[in-house]
Amino acid sequence: MLAVLSVVAPVFVLIGAGYVAVWRGFFTAPQVDGLMAFTQRFAIPCLLLLAMARLDLAAGFDWRLLVAYYSGSLLCFAAGVAGMRLWLRRGAEDAVAVGFAAMFANTVLLGLPIAERAYGEDALAPIFAIVALHAAFCYLVGVSAMEAVRAGGAGLSGGVRAVARSMSRNPLMIGVALGLAVNLSGLPLPYVLEQPLQLAATAALPAALFGLGGVLVQYRPEGDWRGIALCVGIALLLHPAWTFAMGRLLQLPEDAFRAAVLTAAMAPGVNSYLFAAMHGRAVRISASSVLIGTAASVVTVSGWLLVL
Repeated sequence: MLAVLSVVAPVFVLIGAGYVAVWRGFFTAPQVDGLMAFTQRFAIPCLLLLAMARLDLAAGFDWRLLVAYYSGSLLCFAAGVAGMRLWLRRGAEDAVAVGFAAMFANTVLLGLPIAERAYGEDALAPIFAIVALHAAFCYLVGVSAMEAVRAGGAGLSGGVRAVARSMSRNPLMIGVALGLAVNLSGLPLPYVLEQPLQLAATAALPAALFGLGGVLVQYRPEGDWRGIALCVGIALLLHPAWTFAMGRLLQLPEDAFRAAVLTAAMAPGVNSYLFAAMHGRAVRISASSVLIGTAASVVTVSGWLLVL
């Protein structure tokens, strides 16, 4: 147990430091927003570019890994929608927003640093394969569903176009695409480019974790507590449990299996709140799920690490 705590504690202590720094006024909210802009628009794209450029594509993009993880994502989305509609009797648009929050795990800011501390840098290749498709997949499902609901079922093509436009301008997706281009070209990155990219990538995750803590100060645990419990329970329990079962069924190699389950165990990401705010639906539930899910994942992620 102490070994597990030594893995997760530094990550969550850094998040807590960011939370306390903003809560006590050592950092202002605009300063943290600037830090997050740096990490999400520059440092993390640099990290993803280097990771994808160096990734063994044949080994990283194992179809069994993607099926195990993303079938769980679809299940979580469906469970969130069904729970909101059938249990809480909420509208279809609120249901889609909560389904998106239940599906959108914090793969980058939590998944990567925890996996690196648990299994080492060499074990990150399967997680980078998941990350490469994560935002595009989740937004495709979420936006298409929301457009279809709002258009009475006729908005699917509009949702696909909206996702394509958004992803083409997303810095994370641009970093992934550039890294894949370098990888497929077979050409090495020039030293004069690789070293600055490496410096930025080294700063990406620590800065992002501190910034995430500062951002969480803005979220208050308010709204429908049953909706929050539904969303957090699906994200922290159902997703990793399904991925665990599917990984064993598909006989995933051990390193890919651990990566898939651990990534699936992450709390809802900040994009969950952004999606809800963009559509004006279930905003308080989504924001509270990010905050409470991140706090609760200290326990649940430790439990999954013990299982793995």
